[in-house]
Amino acid sequence: MLNTDRHRLIKRQLRKVNLPKIDSEEISRFLDMIEDAYKSYDQDIIRLETILEESSKELFRANQTLKNESEFAKSRLRNIVNTVHDVLFQTDIHGNFVFLNKAWYELTGLSWKRSIGKNYKNLMVGMNRTEKIRIQRFLKERKKDYRTIFRYFKPNREVKWIELRMSITFDKKGNANGTIGTMTDVTNLKETEIELHKASQAKDEFLSTMSHEIRTPLNAVIGLTNILMMERTLPEQAEILQALKYSGENLLGLINDILDLNKIHSGNVHYVEAEFSLDDVLKEIHAQFKYLGKDKYLIFKITRDRNIPDALLGDRMMVIQVLKNLVSNAFKFTDKGLVELKVSRLELNNRIIRLEFRVNDTGIGIPEKKQKSIFESFVQAEKNTSRLYGGTGLGLTISKKILNIQGSELIVESEPGLGSSFCFDLSFKLAKPIIASRSKSKINTTTTEQIKLNVLVAEDNKLNQLVLSKLLDKWGVFYTITNNGRELIDIYEKEDFDLILMDLQMPVLDGYKTTKTIRNLANKIKANIPIIALTAYAHEEAKLKSEKHKMNGFMTKPFKPNEFHQLLRLYGNKIQNVG
Repeated sequence: MLNTDRHRLIKRQLRKVNLPKIDSEEISRFLDMIEDAYKSYDQDIIRLETILEESSKELFRANQTLKNESEFAKSRLRNIVNTVHDVLFQTDIHGNFVFLNKAWYELTGLSWKRSIGKNYKNLMVGMNRTEKIRIQRFLKERKKDYRTIFRYFKPNREVKWIELRMSITFDKKGNANGTIGTMTDVTNLKETEIELHKASQAKDEFLSTMSHEIRTPLNAVIGLTNILMMERTLPEQAEILQALKYSGENLLGLINDILDLNKIHSGNVHYVEAEFSLDDVLKEIHAQFKYLGKDKYLIFKITRDRNIPDALLGDRMMVIQVLKNLVSNAFKFTDKGLVELKVSRLELNNRIIRLEFRVNDTGIGIPEKKQKSIFESFVQAEKNTSRLYGGTGLGLTISKKILNIQGSELIVESEPGLGSSFCFDLSFKLAKPIIASRSKSKINTTTTEQIKLNVLVAEDNKLNQLVLSKLLDKWGVFYTITNNGRELIDIYEKEDFDLILMDLQMPVLDGYKTTKTIRNLANKIKANIPIIALTAYAHEEAKLKSEKHKMNGFMTKPFKPNEFHQLLRLYGNKIQNVG
């Protein structure tokens, strides 16, 4: 029931209202209704207060849980970031550090307080100027990613090699606002790389020295043998001389194979595109192996499709090298029957012709399970192959790798006891017909033709001097031989010559310094004399270095008399034409 005070208050209010008289029972009923309304309202208030109180408690507990979880996540992330061995960093768009993890100190030796807010340019001691400019360009141009490796000096002067990776960050509007990235200590990797490079250089130097030291006496052996073969000899003497020449050229071939393989592994094989005659290439192959075929009573034949143009554009020396390796290999493993080189036309499209070169033999053949391993370095089909047939097992390896560089593949088909077939295809551009006619009109020079030249020679090896003097005497060339570059310059300043033959490695003054001195002479006529490098260094670097020093030609020892004669004849003709 409604309390009395509230009853009296309501009654008093009702009297003030000008209403018809109501009996007390109706008033009581009315008051009960009001009582119920108040009671329901009070209960609702209590219930809502209870709900709100429980909700507040739950919300507080939830907030506390979220706070704890957030702190845990932050702590876990902080621990992860600080236990990572790589430096994690963040910069503003100008390159000032705004965040660094603990690995920063381990890598750089710089404290966090000393580094935050500082620009990378002021902290990265040892980073070269070019690298800093590249990073500034990256920050300015807003490129996506950047990677580099640079050298860094710690405060204690310890050297570190650091790999830097970073990316641009953007705000919600898409504007660049800084970078994030990593720095990794790659010192051990870089030092290993440097050591490997040094080892590779040492290997190259060793091979170069070995080649030079073997080629020098070999030049005398092959050179003097060639000179004797030019003379009239008895049949038994000619046979001995042929054996000497064959053995010397085999040794030279071995040295060249080792140098070629090293060149391939070093990535120093370059494609040289030039005009050449396919017929001349095939004639050269035939000339080299025809006598070998007669000695072994083998038929050696070369065939080619008649619809193949003769004048082509491509790497002539590469084609010759691969074909010589394959034909030599065929002769080596064939005792009877046939060795055949076939050149077929596969297609011609837009002045690009694709040819197939195939070398067939009727030799011992290769078991199928061995047909992959024969292309590996120093590997032959059987363990006793080298003892029975000779060779190192490098020819096929070199040929396959050279062809792979040209985008071709060396394919073998073979059956034991029936023979083998090696083939590959290459594409060439067609040369202009005028080039073809010019190629075919080459004069066939002989090594007895006299040459009008006055040559100055720098050569410190007495045996090589002997070889040169015998050849130059035979061809009627006037010459003066000196023992080093200093002697050559002393004589050249006093006398006139048409051509200089320059050894590269000599005591007192080497060939490079001698050439430089000559090119700097005040007398421009003397300064521009043709200089030909004549050296036992067969490395590509020696050739490039000679070109850099403005030499006019490069010939390696041992040289072939006919090629040497052709070179001298070329300059002899030039002198006559000028005269």
